[in-house]
Amino acid sequence: MGQPPHGQQGHGQAPQGYAHAQPAQGYGQGHAYPQGYTHGPQGHAYQQGHAYPQGPQGYAQGPQGYAQGPQGYAQGPQGYAQGPQGYAQGPQGYAQGPQGHAYSQGPQGHAYPLAPQGYARGQQGHAYADHHAGYPAAVRRFDPDRRLRIAGLWLWAIGLIAGAVLNVLFTLLGVIESGGSMLSAMLVGALFAFPPLVLYLFVPMIIDRYDPEPWWCLLMAFLWGALAATGFSILINTGVHIGVSSNFGEPAGELVSASVSAPFAEELFKGLGVFGFFYFLRREFDGIVDGIIYATFCALGFAAVENVLYYARASMQGSDVLAGTFVLRGVFTPWLHPLFTSMTGIGFGLARESSKTWVRAAAPIGGYLLGVALHAVWNFLPTALGRAMGDIFMPWLLLWLCFVASFFGIIVALVIRKGWVIRDHLRDEVALGMLTQDELELVCSPIGRLRCTLGWRGATGRSFIRAGARLALSKWHTARALQGRNRTLSADFIGPLRQEIAELRQELLARAPR
Repeated sequence: MGQPPHGQQGHGQAPQGYAHAQPAQGYGQGHAYPQGYTHGPQGHAYQQGHAYPQGPQGYAQGPQGYAQGPQGYAQGPQGYAQGPQGYAQGPQGYAQGPQGHAYSQGPQGHAYPLAPQGYARGQQGHAYADHHAGYPAAVRRFDPDRRLRIAGLWLWAIGLIAGAVLNVLFTLLGVIESGGSMLSAMLVGALFAFPPLVLYLFVPMIIDRYDPEPWWCLLMAFLWGALAATGFSILINTGVHIGVSSNFGEPAGELVSASVSAPFAEELFKGLGVFGFFYFLRREFDGIVDGIIYATFCALGFAAVENVLYYARASMQGSDVLAGTFVLRGVFTPWLHPLFTSMTGIGFGLARESSKTWVRAAAPIGGYLLGVALHAVWNFLPTALGRAMGDIFMPWLLLWLCFVASFFGIIVALVIRKGWVIRDHLRDEVALGMLTQDELELVCSPIGRLRCTLGWRGATGRSFIRAGARLALSKWHTARALQGRNRTLSADFIGPLRQEIAELRQELLARAPR
């Protein structure tokens, strides 16, 4: 449709269910009326007096499918638009908080449906159930995935304990078998395996600039790889090695356990750590970059414990063997395990970003199988060729190093893409008045968190950046889910994140330099 005609005061006539945005106010300043007003091109309003077509539940629809209320509060797929007098307008009636906020099933941007007894109005716009006369009940915070997170935490803890027990048992067996010499060798191995982790773990944290994962998530991923994945893998690999060796000889046992059992088992149990974040902690898993980061931390934890054994065995053969093993595993190839497991992480990342059912099912399986294939190829030649591998080892190593370098380039490109996504989905927040242009630039800056750390914003500024990035990514996932007619928990995070941003803005304004 073309530019609408304007009647008195800039209003024109349009079909019922359209909203009018007042001229020169940008997004979010209009009101929904029973009778229509002018609408913009193709029935969509963007700014400067255009109207929003009627969205779900009879509310005016704003940018990216969000409904618009009179004070600039947008309606998400599960939210409710604000009515002209600041009251939440829903099918069953909703409680009103100050400043016209509507609340649903928890504070911070959602509405409480009215029960037969009604709801009392509490402080800071939170509604309270009226259990006792004159005494409000405690606020119950809205948390759509609380049960999932608790279930995931229990499974993580059980896996960690079981893996730790298996590691201790196999370590004791090795010490007993070696007559006690393995114990001191493992202490040497630990001294060579763990200190380099300071550098290894720092690299993915630097790369993930725009929406870094919480430290406790990274710690959970690392511990899963170090304890659970190693414990279950050594159980399976040892069992396969013993079974094949007893029937087909020691060389066959080595080849099958290294080239078949190890790739399948190790990538499976490391990949289960990535799956845990994908399924149980969806608010902390946004896409491909997050899949790679979690996979990398799982793999680095796994590699550190595995290297203790390799360095211990090498130290028992002499210092020159230990030095060569450290150079190979600690200097040239520390990123091979992260590379293999990142294939699974990419698969889960694609599943998180896609709205297509077949992609969500096939991508994790395909990523896992690709990781297994890469792992198997790396293990096969040295095991199969033995000493003959020395003639082609350097070209073989250089080929893998080029592969790893290329992969790091891809990761950087994906991180840049993530920054673009955040910027694109925060533009309308600026138009709605939820963010200023300067705040948008801060959230989207690659060094925004560093600026806050070194400047006056401090920890509050870092929290503001994180909330802004989370809001953008939640809107991104919600928009993609709506396109595929799917349901996503991300829609439930939009309202609370907007409220969090508003609170952090007030805190920053109060402490800003005068």
